[in-house]
Amino acid sequence: MLTRTRNGYCYDDLSVGMAEEYAKTVTEADILSFAMVSGDNNPMHLDENFARGTFFRTRIAHGMLTASFISTIVGTLLPGPGCIYLSQNLKFLAPVRIGDTVTARVSVEDLVPVKKHAVLRTTCVVDETLVVDGDALVWLPA
Repeated sequence: MLTRTRNGYCYDDLSVGMAEEYAKTVTEADILSFAMVSGDNNPMHLDENFARGTFFRTRIAHGMLTASFISTIVGTLLPGPGCIYLSQNLKFLAPVRIGDTVTARVSVEDLVPVKKHAVLRTTCVVDETLVVDGDALVWLPA
């Protein structure tokens, strides 16, 4: 029987290979809200005229907005409530545009029993394109 802490997995219930996904279509409102909350008002995200003159030719979502979908999984699904983020490494590989559906995926890659840590593989894809790749380290209750 799996033990959950406020619906999150406890350390002893995790196993290598467990995985969860979360999908979200990025909207104009998401980008505006993220800019407001984060203070990141880079015109690459907010000004279409500015963005037309760049390599991407259009506005793109904040990289950290895209990466936040990983946090959705870590904090609510796998491992879920009760875990504590210790670190997150990210590589931003391709842009995300308004209207793109991002699918974040988190999988358990390794378990460190002495510290109750889990090493997670963290990715985001749009269609078949890997847009964010990384790994995370989390602590879990026993």
